[in-house]
Amino acid sequence: MDDKLNPFKIAQVQFDAAAEMLGLDSALREFLRWPMREYKFTIPLKMDDGSTEVFHAYRVQYNDARGPNKGGLRWHPDETLDTVRALAAWMTWKCAVVDIPLGGGKGGITCDPKKLSETEKERLARGWMRVMARQLGEHRDVPAPDVYTTPQIMAWMMDEYETIVGRSHPAVITGKPLALGGSQGRGDATARGGVYTVREACKLLDVNAKGTFAVQGFGNAGQFAALLHPEILGGGTLVAVSDTSGAIHNPNGIDPKAIVEHKLKKGAVASFPGAKKISNAELLELEVDVLYPSALENVITDENAGRIKARIVCELANGPTTPEADTLLHGNGVHVIPDFLANAGGVTVSYFEQVQGTYNYYWSLEEVQRQLDARMTKAYHDVHTMAKEKDVHMRLAAYLVAVNRVAEAVRLRGWV
Repeated sequence: MDDKLNPFKIAQVQFDAAAEMLGLDSALREFLRWPMREYKFTIPLKMDDGSTEVFHAYRVQYNDARGPNKGGLRWHPDETLDTVRALAAWMTWKCAVVDIPLGGGKGGITCDPKKLSETEKERLARGWMRVMARQLGEHRDVPAPDVYTTPQIMAWMMDEYETIVGRSHPAVITGKPLALGGSQGRGDATARGGVYTVREACKLLDVNAKGTFAVQGFGNAGQFAALLHPEILGGGTLVAVSDTSGAIHNPNGIDPKAIVEHKLKKGAVASFPGAKKISNAELLELEVDVLYPSALENVITDENAGRIKARIVCELANGPTTPEADTLLHGNGVHVIPDFLANAGGVTVSYFEQVQGTYNYYWSLEEVQRQLDARMTKAYHDVHTMAKEKDVHMRLAAYLVAVNRVAEAVRLRGWV
């Protein structure tokens, strides 16, 4: 992988900039640049046709100075150890920036889940858990869903864990179905948290909250962003969306409910009637008030950053913007709400689920959303205040807030 686009190298470059400004000593800096623990293993899977395939799997526990590791499990054909390392690092800073008492972890399996049957998925989920069960627990490491994993997959994993340890442990996994101890409000939490930060940014930057917005990537987060943006901001016109089938644009507006229903029914947005097909690159460069990158890494680079015209970029995806692009966007007056702040709503409600599961008492949807709003709003203003004080872009400001909190915990523990 090209180091320029290697997600872990990018995460380290971003960390280094914050560490330099914070004046961290060399030992603490080196300690925080790397995961504390990594697990790489293979899972032999008996396929439905009787054959056996071997899958490569990972779990990275980046830093638990502030609390148990927390982070999702991704099933993707391009999954690599460096991708998981980067995401575990970002989870560490994400938990710190919203000030929840958790560390950061991430896991993955290199596979194409679209080619697996439901029974094969179940066996793969249980196989991953059989290897990792001894390293997990509500006070050690708590997985959750991520790309191409689902509440059903989490249910299988929790069941396998409980079978191994011989007792009930609903807080070992979050993102579970409600019937098995999942939390109200988890389904739209990532997008909801991001839209809360956009609402605050519009107030501070005098951006029209009822203006235009576009969504790049139309999975769970992208779909909910399309639906929640008008609800939370009191209006707004969705003008473009994209997924792996392509991108569509209608300057007069796309009905969010209609396009979500179309996506769920047809599996793709490209065939949605009444909109013009455009390229994904063209969508990113539309003149809109708010852009939601909600797909995968490295879609905004130094090659296209100069053509980004959005007033606010809210990163619901992990790592959609490279460091070089950050500098260009900031210089052009584009306000980026960085991924590990913008999409922290998911881990925040996962934390709520972990808490509820630990003491076996569950909150109402209204309580979950109230607490999520309060935490995301405070986190956004903490980062924006740091950005103004240090005269830096929002990503560096978020790192300054988060890294300082983790570094303080490491020092207090006497680790470095």
